[in-house]
Order: sequence, then structure tokens, then C-alpha cells
Amino acid sequence: MGSQIETVDFISPLVLTLLSAPWLLYFFSKLIKQLEHSRINLEEAVSQLERLRKHDVILNRELQNNIRQLNHEIEQRRNAQLERELVFEELEREIKEKSEQEIQARRLSTLTRSIIDASPDLIYYRNEEGRFAGCNRVAEEVTGKTEAELLGLTPHQVYDEQLARQVAASDHEVLETNASLTEELWLQYADGRRRYFEMRKVPFFDQDGHRLGLLAFGRDMTDRKQAESAIAQASKDKTKFIATISHELRTPLNGIVGLSRMLRDTQLTKEQFDWVSTIYASSITLGNIFNDIVDLDKLDRDKVEIDLKTVNMREFTNEISSIVSLLAQEKSLRFKSEIIEPIPIAIEADGTRLRQVLWNLLFNAIKFTQKGEVNLTVEAVDQGAGNAKVTFRITDTGVGIPQGELDKIFAMYYQVDHPDHKSATGTGIGLAICKQMVDKMGGEILLHSVVGQGTCFEIVLPVAISQKQAKLIELQVSNLNILLVEDIELNVLVAKALLEKLGQRVDVAMTGTAAIEMARKTEYDLILLDIQLPDMTGFDVAKVLHEEELVLQTPIVALTANVIKKREEYLQNGMDDIITKPIKKSRVIEVFNELFGEEQKHDEMRQTSEVVSIRKVDKILDVDMLQMLIETIGEDMVRTSLGMFKEKIPEYMELLNVSLAANEKAEVCSQAHKIKGAAGSVGLLRVLQIANRIQEGDHPAWWENVHDWVAELEMAIDKDVEHLLEWVNANKIDD
Repeated sequence: MGSQIETVDFISPLVLTLLSAPWLLYFFSKLIKQLEHSRINLEEAVSQLERLRKHDVILNRELQNNIRQLNHEIEQRRNAQLERELVFEELEREIKEKSEQEIQARRLSTLTRSIIDASPDLIYYRNEEGRFAGCNRVAEEVTGKTEAELLGLTPHQVYDEQLARQVAASDHEVLETNASLTEELWLQYADGRRRYFEMRKVPFFDQDGHRLGLLAFGRDMTDRKQAESAIAQASKDKTKFIATISHELRTPLNGIVGLSRMLRDTQLTKEQFDWVSTIYASSITLGNIFNDIVDLDKLDRDKVEIDLKTVNMREFTNEISSIVSLLAQEKSLRFKSEIIEPIPIAIEADGTRLRQVLWNLLFNAIKFTQKGEVNLTVEAVDQGAGNAKVTFRITDTGVGIPQGELDKIFAMYYQVDHPDHKSATGTGIGLAICKQMVDKMGGEILLHSVVGQGTCFEIVLPVAISQKQAKLIELQVSNLNILLVEDIELNVLVAKALLEKLGQRVDVAMTGTAAIEMARKTEYDLILLDIQLPDMTGFDVAKVLHEEELVLQTPIVALTANVIKKREEYLQNGMDDIITKPIKKSRVIEVFNELFGEEQKHDEMRQTSEVVSIRKVDKILDVDMLQMLIETIGEDMVRTSLGMFKEKIPEYMELLNVSLAANEKAEVCSQAHKIKGAAGSVGLLRVLQIANRIQEGDHPAWWENVHDWVAELEMAIDKDVEHLLEWVNANKIDD
């Protein structure tokens, strides 16, 4: 670079340039063409690559979507696998549980079957068609067939025809009503034994409420039935014994009371009068003690009845006081009776029961008082509306009752265990009976006592003030022609003397046959009829007298020492009233005045046979309805209706008694309703009224009374159907 530049230096490069320039241009043109071609190829390649890239993007996107889908499917399959595993686990658990349940069910089934077979009760079940579907071992023993042999059989193929009809009928009723049913029946075992079963039948359903048939459970009640029969027989024997003793004891007691009473009215020395008075008071005491025994039996059977009648307060108090004063005199005690005015002239009360209560309390007061006095005070408080509260106060100066014994004194058979009480003994039933009697009369007994000072009993009794004129102690009728039917001479002597002293004429018959013959020959004003006669009962005599129409105008009054029977039973057997033995003058006067003294003239009371007949018939028959029926549908249809009633009523009564024995109150009321309707359709008024009482199941004392009502219903049906036939025969209407 630092040398001097020559011309050649310029020419050489120029020649070289000229020589090489075409080749270079050619080379460069080729090169440019090649480059252009390469560029085009490159562009095509780039374009292809771009297309490939886009396609790859699309493929990549699709691949990613496929991967995601695959992943999702994998996840779903994984979840499905987990679910399947869970399902398999759950299925395995369920299978295991079901297996355990089946094992448990088999165990329970075996246990249940063992229990059912071990049960002493008879158990079977029947399907809707009434065929046996299963039973237990007791049922197999009863029928003599295995369960396999019983399957598919009907009751008619297993039991005798009568029992099969009964069983099938009750099964049908259960399936018809979808209600349970209880019945009692005798079943005969295959070995010939007969046992008494109480069967309970119920419909049974599946879990969806579809009825499958009925289940029957039978309990062997033979021992209970025999025990009940034994108890009933023992009760009957006890009642019969008391009734017999009542008759046997009251017969001599009647003579003692009657003759001693009449003897006191004769001329006697003071000493003789005292002796006779002692006999009289002692016999009255014996009679009242026996009344306690009789009432104890009645209370045991819940047969005590409260019979309200008009009681003259002053006469009632004086009558009790006169007898108690005799007992007080024997012990040298003072006795004072006081009536605090004002008191009602007469009240409505059961004089017999009230007299018995007061007698027990007064007798105890005298028994436990060694010195001093015994007092009876009577007072009353008017409560308005025709009611009063009467208080009988009995005080003594006796030994008294310890405070710790006061709440026990009214218990049955209880006696105070105290040295001061050893001087007097008793049965321990008097005060208990007093308490129950007063309770039945709606009153209360109050007691106050101090040991060594005395005792005070107060009987507070709510009563109705009688609107009737108080009965007079004087007899209002005389010169009656009376037939006295009595087989014991002592009783004849006492009764005849008493009646003649009261101004009556008396004929005597010693047998029932003689009484009937005398009634055929003579029309008497009154027949006094003993119930126990040597040849027939007084009821039989009364039946003959009524059938032969010998007493259309003559009242019959029963003379009886049997205080067990109810007064209603005597009235239903043809009596107009009763007089119990020993015969009391006051009772004779009361009955005579009721029968004859209320009419101004004797003839007005005994006008025609229709009057007497209507008086009795109206109580038991709906005469107006019967007359209407005869006039409208005719006598024949009435007889047909009565025949249908007689045919159906045993079935109704049997169902009623079975329901009552099973304590099925609703069914008892239902059957009573049927009986009421049937009785009403044939005019049996009394039967209708009794059935109506039974059907009223909401009565507060229904269970306490229903057994008595059913017994009364059975008695009324037996008697009143006969009365109805007699009435229809006597009231024929010519067409």
C-alpha cells in the first residue's frame, strides 16, 4: 500500500475483470436462478411445512382431545371399577347379612315353633277358604292328626257335625266382620277326653294389609270351669243352707215372738211380765242376729236390695226404743229416746234395713256398757225440694274404743282386742254390715269414742220427705175372711191368734191341696200362703189358684221364713206381697192397710177381675200395642210373631251369656239390643225394659249390675211369654 502505483497495475485488473466478468455474470445468473428456484422450493417447502404444521396442530389438538377423552374414559372406568368394587362389597355384605338373617330367621322360626309347640294352648290358623294352614302340637293332640294331615282340611272334615257348624260359624263371623271373637266350647280329644276351651279368634294380615286368614288360640279352661262350678255349687249350697236354717229357725222363733208378745198383753205379775219381756226381747235379738247372717250372705252375692217405703218417723223410733228399753232394763241401764223437733212426719226409706242398722248399734251400745246410760236421738235438717238429712245419734257411757282401732272397727269379722272389751263378745259382722247397708242407702256413719268414757255413732241419711199420708199404726180394715195356709201348728196358733185379735175371721189349711179345695168352695178376701208346704210349694198353690181363676178378686200374701229370695221373685210367682216370719203385728197391719185400707170402701177395691188382671199385666205387657196389633194384623200374625220370638230368643240369650262370660261388653250390649227389639215387636214390656238396661253400656255401674240384669231377663222371658199367650187367648177378636 505504500508503493507507487503503475499503469499495469490498472490494466491487469481490468483485463482480468473483462475476462472473468462474463463467467461471473453467467455464474451469478445461474446462481441467482438456482437461488430463485431454491427460494421457490423453499417457499413451497415452507408452505408445505406450514400446512404440515397446521395439520400437526390439528392432529395435536385432536390428539389432545383424544387424550383428554381417553383420560376421561380411563377416569370413568376407574370410577366404574371403584363403584363395581363398592357394589361387590355391598353385595357381599348384603349376602352375608341375608345369610345371617336367614340363619337368625331359621333360629327364630325354630324357636317360635318350639314355643308354639311347647305352649299349653291350642293354636291353629286357617286360610281365607276356611282350611287348616297350620297348627301346634296341642291341636294335633286334640284332632288326632298331624299338622301335615290337617293341612287343607275344613272343620267339617275334622270335628263332629255339631261342633264343626259352631266352629265354622264363628270363623265366618270373624272373616265377615274383620273383628276378633271369643267363644267357649267343649272339645273332645282323639283319646276320648273332653276339655273345656276358651277360644279367641282374630283375623291376621300380611305387611301390606292383605288378610291371610284367621288365627285361633284356645286355652284349656276345664279346671277353671270346674272351679267355677264348684264355687257356684258351694254358693248355692250355702244359700240353700241359710234358706233352710232361715225356715227352720224362724218357725220356732215365730212362736216365741208371737206368744211372748201376746202373753205380755195378759194379766201378769210384775215378775212374770219381766220374764216374758226378757223372752220377747231375747227372741227379737236372736232374729236380728240371724238377719245379720242372712245379709252377710246377700252382701257376698251382691243381692242386697234397698226397698224404699213410707216410714212414720215417730212410730219407727218408738218401736225400736220399746224393745231396746227391755234389754237396757236387764242390765240396769238407763235408756232414753229423744226426737228433736221439727222432723218430717214420714220419710221414704228402707225401714227394714234402717231398723237393722239401728238395732245393731243399740245392741252393741248396751252390750259394751256396764253402767250408766244409752241414748238414741233423732233429728232432721230440711234441705228443701222435698229432701231432708236425718241423723240418728246413739251414745253410751261404755268402755269406748281405742283411737287406733277406730279405722278398723267396720271391717268384716274385726273385733277390738282390748281388756275392756273382754266382758262382751260377738261375731264381728254387725258393724261391717251396718257400714255397707248405710252406704247402699246413700248415707254415712260417723264415729267418736273415748276409752273409759263412751262412744257415739251417728248415722246421717239423706232421704225424701214422703208426700203420702203417713201410715197409721191402727188397722184400717176388719172382718176380713182370711184363708191361712200353714203346716206348722205353732205358726198356725200364733198367726190365727194375732189375726183374730185384729178382728179378722180365719180358716186354716195345713196343706196345699186342702187350700186349693177350700178356695174352690169359698171366696176369701185374702189368702196368707206359706211357701214350704208338705205336699207342694206355695208357688205351685198360687199357680193353680190363678189358672183356675179362683183368686181374681183375692190378694195372695206369702208367709215365708226364707229371706234369701228377692221380693220381686214372689211377685213374679203370683203373690201380691210378702210377710216374713216371725210375723210382726206392725207388718201385718202395714200389708193389710196397703191392700184394703187405702180405698174408702172395701167393695171398690175388688170390683172386677179385669181390674186385678190389668194391675198385673200392665207391668209386663204393652197392652195398648198388642191390642193395636191384633186389630191391624190379626191374632194369627201375633201368634206367629210370638212363635218366632220363642224360636230365636234361646239363640240370642246364648250369645248374650257367652259374650258376658267373655267380658265382651260391646257384644253383650249388641245382643241386648236385639232382644229389646224382638221383645218390643211382640209387646213384652218388662223384657224390653230389662234388655234396655243391659244395652246401656255407659251406665256407671254396668258391670256391677249386668249379671243380675241378665238373670232377671232370663226369668222375665220364661214367665212373660206364658203371660202373653194367656193374654192373647183371653183377648180373641172375631174377624
